[in-house]
Formats: sequence, C-alpha cells, structure tokens
Amino acid sequence: MNNRTVTKNRKARHEYYIMETYEAGLALKGTEVKSLRNGKANLQDSFARVENGELLLYNMHISPYDQGNRFNHEPKRTRRLLMHKREIMRLYGKTREKGLALIPLQVYFKNGLAKIELALAKGKKIHDRREDIAARDARREIERAFKERSKLY
Repeated sequence: MNNRTVTKNRKARHEYYIMETYEAGLALKGTEVKSLRNGKANLQDSFARVENGELLLYNMHISPYDQGNRFNHEPKRTRRLLMHKREIMRLYGKTREKGLALIPLQVYFKNGLAKIELALAKGKKIHDRREDIAARDARREIERAFKERSKLY
C-alpha cells in the first residue's frame, strides 16, 4: 500500500468516543491537491454532515497553493466526500441519533488519491476527559517503574 498521511486531527480522540471509522474520498480542485501534497491542511474544528443525500465536509482548511495565481481555491470551502449511497444513508441514520457526529480523523493519500478517515463519534464530558488523563498518567508511571526495575536487574 502506498499511504502518506497529510494531517491528523489530534484533538478528536481526546474530545470524542470513537464508535466506528469510515474511509471516504475527497472531491478537490487542482490547487487543493497540490497544497495537500505539500502538507498544507488543518482539520481543527472540521466536521461532516449528510445533506440532500450528499456527504459534505465543513471547516477543513487547505492553504492556498503558492503558485496558484487566480485559479487558487477558497481555503475553507465546503467539500464533497465520496462514499457509496448506501453507506451515506446508513451514516445519515446514525447521526440522527442523539449526540453522534461525523468527525474527520486524518487526511492521507492512498495510491495517489486523497482520502479522509471519518469517525462516527460521541462527545466526551469534562469528567470523562479527566478520567482518561488520569488513566494515561497512571499507565506512564507504571511503565516508568518497570523500566527502572528492569535496569536494576
């Protein structure tokens, strides 16, 4: 496989419970592809939504291409995501449930085509985030203690 990650949404796994992940294609203009190949993208605050039977991505920022002149694209335009109609309708049904959203996790190139990994996610409450942080810190302390102990023997 020829995969190359362009950008990741690091906050997503911290702020949401990830239920399922899906792969979708990105419908892009020429200068957007060139900017993506240069790694000039940001998924912060972006989300996807099903509208009129189409899957749309909002607030994904792709910087204008340096040599793009007048043919350059708008950085935060709404972009179509490409999936089978049956999958889109299934996602539509699931996002109608209370508290579920479509959050992009990463953008990457797969065999030369721009793809996005979407997650069906449910938002975490503040106390859930604190529990995750405490568990991660405890795991680090245990690993540190094992490392120290293995050095002694």
